[in-house]
Amino acid sequence: MSLSTRPYVRMNGAGNDFVVVQAFEQPFRPEEAQVRAICDRGATTGGCDQLIAMEPSESADAFMRVWNTDGSMVETCGNALRCVGWLLMQATGKDEVLIDTLGGSTVARRAGDHRVTVDMGAPRLDWTQVPLAEEMDTRGIELQVGPIDAPLLHTPGAVSMGNPHVVFFTDRQDDAFVRGSGSLVEHHPLFPEGVNVGFAKVLARDHIRLRVWERGAGLTRACGTGACAALVATARRGLTDRKATVIVDGGELVIDWDEASGHVFMTGPVEVERTGTLPASLAA
Repeated sequence: MSLSTRPYVRMNGAGNDFVVVQAFEQPFRPEEAQVRAICDRGATTGGCDQLIAMEPSESADAFMRVWNTDGSMVETCGNALRCVGWLLMQATGKDEVLIDTLGGSTVARRAGDHRVTVDMGAPRLDWTQVPLAEEMDTRGIELQVGPIDAPLLHTPGAVSMGNPHVVFFTDRQDDAFVRGSGSLVEHHPLFPEGVNVGFAKVLARDHIRLRVWERGAGLTRACGTGACAALVATARRGLTDRKATVIVDGGELVIDWDEASGHVFMTGPVEVERTGTLPASLAA
């Protein structure tokens, strides 16, 4: 395959959009500047929230590599797992596939027409696993935004779903507030690896409205691991049951923290927008 014919598929999961590159035969190792160019909304690809590569794996159907819009590589992405899982199932005819990531292995299963359920595994709840810079009870960590005597946000839950999340329980979800607070918390010294910042409004015991400021990507229309983290964080505080519909900007995700296995299952939509070919300058 020549560099000039590197194909991609543009997809989204509940509005969280991706450029997915097939790298089974030819390695795909873009530099940070190339990643930023592919993800740019003015690019020929249409831009994206994350760039995804599907690579060979000795232990799974594929290895999924994820880059954020700033060029940084991250552990995993829940909505991308659904998209990659759907592509693999379409290609193989299977109803279940195993996907490896830097954040661990995941099983994806068909859940209807253009719907996929992903086993996101057990949430990592110890402070060392998130990770945090100091020991804290992750059900409500010592962190606040705003004046000491009247904080705008405080005592969020912290969870790792293969990547670090902090979840604030708040009714404030407007763009300016999410951008301002999210960008402030993302690089807080309490999070040595940075953190994804969720803003969760509990509507009922089985419904959550969520917006997420993603580490390295900013405000996106959906964050799958963020939805999982929000359900875990709210359930641990007794605010919701262990299964809920999480409403994100781009649609709805059903999150089930299964009591028997301890695993979190995420079900949601997959959409193929179009296919294309990366220009040679970006197809390294």
